[in-house]
Amino acid sequence: MTDTLTPPETAQSETARSLLEEIREAVGAGDVERAQACAHRMLEVDALALLEDLAPAELSRLFAILGDETLAVLLSRLDDRDAARILTRMSAAQAADILEEIDPDDATDIFAEVEQANPTAAGTILVEMEPDEAAEIRDLMAYEGDTAGGIMTPAFVAVFPDLRADETVRALRQVAEEAETINYVYVVDRDERLIGVLSLHNLVLSRPDRPVADLMTTDIVSVPVDADQEFAARLLTERNLLALPVVDADGRLIGIITQDDVADILEEEATEDIERLGGSQPLDTPYRTASVALLVRRRLGWLMFLFVAGFLTASVLEAFPPSAVLIPFIPLIIGTGGNVGSQTVTTLVRAMAVGEVQLRDVGWVLLKELSVGLAMGLAMAVVAFFRAGIPEGREIGLVVAATIVCVTLWSATVAAVLPLLLRRLNIDPAVVSAPLITTLVDATGLLIYLSIAGAILTEV
Repeated sequence: MTDTLTPPETAQSETARSLLEEIREAVGAGDVERAQACAHRMLEVDALALLEDLAPAELSRLFAILGDETLAVLLSRLDDRDAARILTRMSAAQAADILEEIDPDDATDIFAEVEQANPTAAGTILVEMEPDEAAEIRDLMAYEGDTAGGIMTPAFVAVFPDLRADETVRALRQVAEEAETINYVYVVDRDERLIGVLSLHNLVLSRPDRPVADLMTTDIVSVPVDADQEFAARLLTERNLLALPVVDADGRLIGIITQDDVADILEEEATEDIERLGGSQPLDTPYRTASVALLVRRRLGWLMFLFVAGFLTASVLEAFPPSAVLIPFIPLIIGTGGNVGSQTVTTLVRAMAVGEVQLRDVGWVLLKELSVGLAMGLAMAVVAFFRAGIPEGREIGLVVAATIVCVTLWSATVAAVLPLLLRRLNIDPAVVSAPLITTLVDATGLLIYLSIAGAILTEV
């Protein structure tokens, strides 16, 4: 007797369908405990997208059963677009209550998607929100999404320097629920300019009568409100901070960036870099919901450019037709050049992204990559010599081995210099470098191969 194994995707879909039916039954019966259990299961099995399958009337009843806090937790775990679609299917009052329970920076991201999809509904939701909560979203919407201001939260704790330690602790208790994090207490002057920072640890262990001015440190790490979000994320992680203060042009504290914000940024930036390394523009939308037309638009531009550039290889073969004995090794040679270039450029683009390498470093970068390329080229040349020389003769083996060394050095040179030059021209090196290097090395590597063959052999 044999057991039939159910594919993981089928099992997951069956679980999702079962959970969806259970949610509908709980909502229809008004069963609070069962609905709450379903909500917890959705979190556990990452099936929050099931909320999109509920009808507007079912969502309204689910809101009445679970309350705005529970639904806020569920929606905050979803992609911003998915959360926005669910909100627009609820009443404006319900959507407003849910947004008020979500951290301001996350609520702003979701609201931005609502506004983009349905401006009228977005305006109605703002009207239904508490004035202070709505003002926070309006203020955060004023900043570009990829800047420090676009990812910060205004929910921070700040005190004046003349406050005593015990008074500060009492104040913290009063605002603890409103602040997103209180790992740090920021110190500002009467004009709200950031002048110091105080760790919660030092505050709790200090004498009650000590003023904050004596406990704070003035060695502050902060970021301008218009700084790039990736720079802010890198600064927070490199300094091992739990939160990073954001200041305006006058040095006034206007928000903080927390570790969960940074995690989202790093994931987003890593995804974009991976997509760009393949010669494709970032999708700016989850792959699952991306249309075929969007995928074509994002990929076709550079692909067509590289396709046309690939005719260089055909032109070389037409101008310098090789002898039959050289043809079998052409894929090996151009493939090796492309592989070396891709390895080098991937490492270098990442080093540029984290600020380790800049244009002024081109000299030592080139020297390092040439050294690495020479070592790898010689190692592969030994194998190539015996592989080509044993069946085809010593001269052919020497041609292939010498070409491998030269192509490896040439590819390492191009890969070391091209990303830095592209950055200087304000072209994203992650988009162009790897595919362009592969295309370029294909044609030039073939020229190198045929040139070396012409110099060593009597007949090419």
